[in-house]
Amino acid sequence: MAVRMKTQPTTLDQWLAYCEQLHPKSIDLGLERVRLVAERMQIRFTCPVITVAGTNGKGSTCAMLESILRQAGYHTGLYTSPHLVRFEERLMLQGEPVGTPDLVAAFARVESARCLNDAEVSLTYFEFSTLAILDVMARSALNVTILEVGLGGRLDAVNIIEPDCSVITSIDIDHTELLGLTREQIGFEKAGIMRTGRAVVVSDPLPPQSVLDYAKEIDADLWRCGVDFNVSGDKLQWAWAGRGRRYTGLAYPALRGANQLINAAGVLAALAALRERLPITAQAVRNGFAFVELPGRFQIVPGQPTLVLDVAHNPHAVAALSANLDAMGFFPTTHAVFGAMADKDIALMLAKIAPLIDQWYFTDLPTPRAASAAQLMEKWQVQNTRKGVTAALYSDPQQALQAAISAANPADRIITFGSFYTVGGVLKEGVPRLQAQHMSNI
Repeated sequence: MAVRMKTQPTTLDQWLAYCEQLHPKSIDLGLERVRLVAERMQIRFTCPVITVAGTNGKGSTCAMLESILRQAGYHTGLYTSPHLVRFEERLMLQGEPVGTPDLVAAFARVESARCLNDAEVSLTYFEFSTLAILDVMARSALNVTILEVGLGGRLDAVNIIEPDCSVITSIDIDHTELLGLTREQIGFEKAGIMRTGRAVVVSDPLPPQSVLDYAKEIDADLWRCGVDFNVSGDKLQWAWAGRGRRYTGLAYPALRGANQLINAAGVLAALAALRERLPITAQAVRNGFAFVELPGRFQIVPGQPTLVLDVAHNPHAVAALSANLDAMGFFPTTHAVFGAMADKDIALMLAKIAPLIDQWYFTDLPTPRAASAAQLMEKWQVQNTRKGVTAALYSDPQQALQAAISAANPADRIITFGSFYTVGGVLKEGVPRLQAQHMSNI
């Protein structure tokens, strides 16, 4: 049963709290309800739309697309989720978070449409907020809209918008209770963002067959990594080639991590597919890769000790994080602040990174979905075989980080990972600049 408010909220926090109790489920996959409200609101896009789905690499792909298109002079809108610190981060207009008053007004419009003529429609928090954000974007005179899928693809709320180009990044096992137990099943859900006759870029070098089969079935214009576009390079620079276009002598993207080159390749394929509607120069490409920023994706914060922030929250992402950490070089001790959702494969996440961690700081997170710090420690203890590794429990990420700082030497590193809540928790007061306590008097 849908819920109608007695007094309409006036602040964003009030609206978000209201949305949380509107629907009995936090996730209710399906497009009928959200599409009905969108039609009532007459949400329409006249500019090109790029929709991005995948298990990992979505945020990085979206950030690079936005950066290059902004360098090319286009007015961009980018919707991503979840946020790290403030809800407004979910909608970036011209590279800046949306204004709170614009969101408040949009939430009110969603509520009016939801309850039109007493024909109330029940919406989840994500559906309600997605509609509000899409409404703001549709009213913002954008040249290009970039939409990141929240979960899956086929039944995700953003899929009510018709994309001109779809991008599917790496696919791995995650959200199995909703998307399926295998890469093939999950791939089919991701493939749901494809459209007949329109470009779909598959940047996963080894995509599930279900993705390729669906592209063929609906006659999408498939751009496949290693087939329709390729990358090559050395330690200093890289090149991209595909379908009549080539870029050479490119500097590596500012986003760190070995996996970013695959994401960047998919970005260039998407821009090549849309070049008639969104022409860009080689200089815009170079500048876009050079200046792109994305907090919390293998973000290295210089200091003593070094701090690494990464929202890696499934085994595939943690494996990539481990490889990137391994490539950083020698650190005497690696401290890890770790908090994660209970529905993740926590044991496998721990197994992927445990050989690199010397001291653990397990933390509670401010959401019912999260595993407790005690549960995380228990899973770690079951599989730990290394002597001398220590672990402790903390009530929040800030407290855990402060404990790590107190214990660390200047030459050590601290890794904060496992969830957006974990990384967001240490970014609440801004990016920490670390200085080991025993150095404060030097």
